[in-house]
Amino acid sequence: MDSIKMTTQPRYIIQTGTTPAPETIYIQVTKDGPYLVHGSPKLLQVFIEKNETGNSGRYREGKTFESQDKMYLCRCGHSKKAPFCDGSHLKAGEDLTEAKNFTPLLEGSSEIDGPTQILTDNENYCAFSRFCDNGNRVWNEVQMQGKQHEQLTEFMVHNCAAGRLLVWDKKTLQPIEIAEDAGIYPIEDPGIGCSGPLMVRGGVRVESADGQSYEIRNRQALCRCGKSSNKPFCNGAHASVKYQDGIE
Repeated sequence: MDSIKMTTQPRYIIQTGTTPAPETIYIQVTKDGPYLVHGSPKLLQVFIEKNETGNSGRYREGKTFESQDKMYLCRCGHSKKAPFCDGSHLKAGEDLTEAKNFTPLLEGSSEIDGPTQILTDNENYCAFSRFCDNGNRVWNEVQMQGKQHEQLTEFMVHNCAAGRLLVWDKKTLQPIEIAEDAGIYPIEDPGIGCSGPLMVRGGVRVESADGQSYEIRNRQALCRCGKSSNKPFCNGAHASVKYQDGIE
């Protein structure tokens, strides 16, 4: 798949298929502190709801939070005012050091070829939303012939909270993507009894505390439990520590 490339702008790396948010909307990771969000993107709690097969079926909307041009969101996992920061990181003792992995996602991705689609997968960014387990699971569905398998593959990929999965049209070698408005979605995951990451959708740029920007992607998941080893990104650690954000 040598013809699948990342596109670049002079200042930022943009993942192929991503529609970047307006430049006024972006997230800064502060050193040993919260996320500083600029530009008033939508801020909406969502719940992962199971479908009739017991798998992740959809995101159900929960509480809408007032979004401001500048707002601080917790990433230490100890705030009593989640999703907002209340200064708890100053005493919590969490190591909030960024892993600073600026390598484009595709460079660490594996590839599975199907009849009409190609699936790329970088499991280092798994946020454990489990939409990929529907049907015969995404890694098998992409290899199966038929429209229903193609549609199910696209459904699972587009609901992957972290964006570890991409599905490509085999003829055009372009990702099958849907442009979205910028939004931040604190996830609640009652299926495993915990709160999840901040799902960030719509091509929002994330800037490291040192000023360098991570690859701009349509779908990202930012750690807010304080335990990920791939900060600022989620690696599913919230599931093992049973993180609870306390949002009512």
